[in-house]
Amino acid sequence: MTRTRRTLTRAGAAIVLVSLLAACGGGSASNDGASADVLVDPVTGQALYPLTGLPVTDQAAAGRVALAAKIDNSPQSRPQSGLNKADIVFEENVEGLTRFAAVFHSQGSDPVGPLRSGRTQDVDILTSFAKPLFAWSGGNYRVTKIINSSTLVNVGYSASKGKGGYYREATRKAPHNLYAKTTDLWTLAPEGAVPPPQQFIYRSDSDAKPATSVAVDGAKVTMYGGVRIFWKWDAESGNFLRFTENSKRVLEPHVSDDAQINTKNIFVPTVRYLRSKADRKSPHAVTTGTGKGFVLTDGGIIAVRWSRPKADQPFNIVDENGAVVRMTPGRTWVELASPNTLAQVDVGVDPTTVKWRTT
Repeated sequence: MTRTRRTLTRAGAAIVLVSLLAACGGGSASNDGASADVLVDPVTGQALYPLTGLPVTDQAAAGRVALAAKIDNSPQSRPQSGLNKADIVFEENVEGLTRFAAVFHSQGSDPVGPLRSGRTQDVDILTSFAKPLFAWSGGNYRVTKIINSSTLVNVGYSASKGKGGYYREATRKAPHNLYAKTTDLWTLAPEGAVPPPQQFIYRSDSDAKPATSVAVDGAKVTMYGGVRIFWKWDAESGNFLRFTENSKRVLEPHVSDDAQINTKNIFVPTVRYLRSKADRKSPHAVTTGTGKGFVLTDGGIIAVRWSRPKADQPFNIVDENGAVVRMTPGRTWVELASPNTLAQVDVGVDPTTVKWRTT
């Protein structure tokens, strides 16, 4: 097969792509001639991981399909495994709590979990990742039918038929004790599976911080059911650190993989939540259409507008001047929050004096 190089323009930002052999089961190159485009640094020519914008260090990883795992976020589930290794994490509302759809590509996590059930909203959230593997504990028959009829590849606890590395952790109580191994889950990728397309535009070293970025110490986000998160900017590490309010209304570091959860970027698109037709008790995030929101990156917050005409397309994010918002290369968290639930914490302000916002 001939490998080609081309330039794609998306919302005014030039992205250099290179066509590579697609991955088949487990991430090795296939022989069917299928191809997938991945990012290339326009200056160095080095391949970049599409979901982080960082240089490729593992060719096999770069060629494999994306893997999305539904991770529990109840207090009994903490500390979780894998959240600091996922390229992109979506935090979504479920009944009275939140749950994570953690998307792995550049690296995996053995183990990952605890794993819980899926929701109908996961289909729209994850469709833009090009037929990702979907690891979950299962769901009612209506939700399962919707997942199976989508482009998500069901590699859940039941569907994997014992081949996904699923196991029950003896030190945890059910239902907060189901784990799997991404190494095993990736072996379940179907023939011809391809790497995920780019989801965000990334900054280069020469890109200046946008004029619309306002320096902050962080931001408080209130999710459904009173789940409260504080993302604090840590200039020394260049990351935002996650704190979660406990039952006593005290902020404490949210730990995963023996370290505090951290990320380079946080995208907070404000979305509407409807009732799922497949499960009346479960909220359903509307992640297509248009809306407002915020991006936190490189110690600043940017008010944004987002658009996403169809679920198979990534979010298009622009600032109030219409300029494309670029992320810092690295991992990204997406908080699927309701409108007016973000409270900005300015530099030098004690976060305990900033009130949480609720709709």
